[in-house]
Amino acid sequence: MAVVVKYVVERNGVERMTFTTKKEADAYDKMLDIAESLELMLEKVDVPLSEQQVESLALEIAKSKDDFMAVLKGTKEVPAKAKKTKSDNVADIKDKAAN
Repeated sequence: MAVVVKYVVERNGVERMTFTTKKEADAYDKMLDIAESLELMLEKVDVPLSEQQVESLALEIAKSKDDFMAVLKGTKEVPAKAKKTKSDNVADIKDKAAN
């Protein structure tokens, strides 16, 4: 019998994602913290966005925070890694929450 260590990221009593390393779990948890803070900011903007749009936009910005930071610092080109697809290593929170 093998012993398998799993690190589970949980928010509000809901399991979001399971990782095999603490480093990955901590990084995902930090990304969720950033997304949560961004949601609070986006709710205050003077652009009509639905709750779903605010949540989705905040999560996407949090996933690509390094690319957004580069752009905000005045980088002329968006780094090549910013052109990722939906098949990134981060799962959609909504998919996990629905299960």
